[in-house]
Amino acid sequence: MLPAIADNNFSAYTTVMENIHQPLIDFIESGSPFHRFLNIQVIDAKPGFIKLLLPYKEEFGGNMERGILHGGISAMFVDIVAASALWTHLKPEDKSATIDLRVDYQRPAMLENLIGEGEVRMLANSVANVHVRLYNASTPDTLQAEGRAVFHIKRKSST
Repeated sequence: MLPAIADNNFSAYTTVMENIHQPLIDFIESGSPFHRFLNIQVIDAKPGFIKLLLPYKEEFGGNMERGILHGGISAMFVDIVAASALWTHLKPEDKSATIDLRVDYQRPAMLENLIGEGEVRMLANSVANVHVRLYNASTPDTLQAEGRAVFHIKRKSST
């Protein structure tokens, strides 16, 4: 069970990332202007698995009276987590694109940091399937949403 992150102190979550190169972590966290805006943080990574943190921002609010995030934030995060998990298997020159994304909401996400775990379930030459679990940082045993993403992969030819 992970503790809640206070004051965006991400170092409490960082674990040793075996077999994952630093350029991939750097790319996930800051290779995209959108990821930089979101302040995505890699918590853990290994081939076929990723755990990311999406720090809460006031702009993520959905129903402020109920204290819940906008559902679109969860859907967007599912896509980012799934793609990041897939990238742990790809070379930097390989390309991928989401061709199907499904999000099943289990319960509302609260106005706080969100954690996403992605696991590659199937990887072929040109297609992959990734399963994602989302939960609030303060309640890691309570699933907020599950997602599945299918990706098209275009691998750089070796010739």
